[in-house]
Amino acid sequence: MKKKFLAVMIIIGLALFAGIVWELTDERKMKESPEGALPVAKSAKGKVGTVSSNDVYVLSKIISGEARGESFIGQVAVGAVIVNRVRNPNFPNTVYGVVFEPGAFDAVSDGQYYRAPTASAVRAARAAINGWDPTGGALYYWNPVTATSRWIWSRPIIARIGRHVFAR
Repeated sequence: MKKKFLAVMIIIGLALFAGIVWELTDERKMKESPEGALPVAKSAKGKVGTVSSNDVYVLSKIISGEARGESFIGQVAVGAVIVNRVRNPNFPNTVYGVVFEPGAFDAVSDGQYYRAPTASAVRAARAAINGWDPTGGALYYWNPVTATSRWIWSRPIIARIGRHVFAR
């Protein structure tokens, strides 16, 4: 019985290790890959830039974690909030910086971010980066069923898409 338990634990450990190695390898490939750089729609200040394939990957992972189960428009809306934050001087000026701002997203805190993104989330990330914003300029979103922060409820709501509300 102890040998079976030990064998199962070794297999589980190897599977977890293989998943971590795959994730690191995949992220390294995304960082090194020159393909996939997308033009960014003009910001309010008229600036145009490019986004690396790694930015698309990071954005798609947070969309998967935060908006899994939402419609495509709901996924684009979550991505648009992150893009809006990147363009706003009150937030970090990179996708990575916004996503990993301490306490900003539950999917980072609870580990959902670290799962592979869905194909739909990748398409939604590209759509948001290319300028589609179904929220009308939102900087925040939350699920009204689960949100308990008094501060977040003080933000003016400008859209409701799927299970999320969006605000400035």
